[in-house]
Amino acid sequence: MTVSGEREYRETHPWISFQLDLRQADPRLWVLLGQIVAFGEFVSRALLPPKVASNLARIYLAKGVQATVAIEGNTLSEEEVLAQIDRELELPASKEYLGREVTNVVDAANEIVRRIHSGDAPRVTAEFVADCNGRILTGLSGVLGDEVEPGQIRTHSVGVGRYRGAPAHDCAYLLDQLGEWLEGIPEITVLSIRSDNGVATGVLRAVLAHLYIAWIHPFGDGNGRTARLVELALLARVLPFPSAQLLSNHYNDTRAAYYRELDRSSQANQRRGDPIGFLLYALQGLSDGLREQCREVTRVHHDIAWRDFVYRRFDEEEQSSAVRRRRQLLLELPPASAPVPKERIPIHSLKLAHSYSGLNPKTLDRDLSWLIGQELVVHSPDGYAANSDLMQAFVVPGPPEGRT
Repeated sequence: MTVSGEREYRETHPWISFQLDLRQADPRLWVLLGQIVAFGEFVSRALLPPKVASNLARIYLAKGVQATVAIEGNTLSEEEVLAQIDRELELPASKEYLGREVTNVVDAANEIVRRIHSGDAPRVTAEFVADCNGRILTGLSGVLGDEVEPGQIRTHSVGVGRYRGAPAHDCAYLLDQLGEWLEGIPEITVLSIRSDNGVATGVLRAVLAHLYIAWIHPFGDGNGRTARLVELALLARVLPFPSAQLLSNHYNDTRAAYYRELDRSSQANQRRGDPIGFLLYALQGLSDGLREQCREVTRVHHDIAWRDFVYRRFDEEEQSSAVRRRRQLLLELPPASAPVPKERIPIHSLKLAHSYSGLNPKTLDRDLSWLIGQELVVHSPDGYAANSDLMQAFVVPGPPEGRT
């Protein structure tokens, strides 16, 4: 029994405390936050052709959406999610609900981005969290329990595995408290409110929102998807939208660890709870994802710079059909990490097949010899490759031979 006037959750769920003391936090937390800030800034300042940027954003949206629904049992693949985003996926009647679930999350995520870009960034309130749940579960009544009302705080007990959500009559109050805590209090972190700490604070706020919604479990269904969508909304306030998708992918790729860390976070500290373990787990995944995203952006930059270099280099040559053919050959050859055997070069791409169709095989030998002589192509026992390392202006030397 609870004392008159006391909320029941204080006895049943003491870990829902709306407190975070980072003064004794594991030093890794600060390292990870620093990496996230640096990687996020790199991605946000990347200059990419509009079509390339749009395609990357589309791919990361599909990855994030596929991940967040897959955790809950949706079996559509990433390719099928892409097709659903493009409204090109055809599903049998028995699986239509899977496509609807994907469309719901995509539409909700796009609406969040639209609001952020229009200057109306969503804030964490009970109404916003409920709206997220309503959007996620719209049109899925056929696969929901009779007691589930999309967007409505539950009036019954729910749980996942051995975990039971907070008392139903406390859920509305807890969501209000969560919004006030995340949006209003400065003590969420020992960081100051200076703008240069905005990304770090925003990322912490996003992961804590996810964790607390999972702890409260305020809805009859869709609590995990709602928590991840709210987390996405907060991440998109401080990171590029493609980067804000990365955490859902991390949770799906490490699903067993995801559930384990959620469970540990409530059971730690003699059931008084401790979010630090979940924070470290999430921040490591976000840092790793951002690092890979930086590599992808760098690869695109490298490809663009290489094509520009090749065209400028061949502008120095007297123009002829042979020069144009050699330029095309150089552009189509892979990097040194993936050389192609000579006999496969004429079929390596449609453009090369067209260039060498009907020509004497010795023509390819002469073209390769000329490109090698100009140090534009490298030859190894595995084949031929473009010498794009010519553009490596600043290379960090490795350790001396024999040392590590």
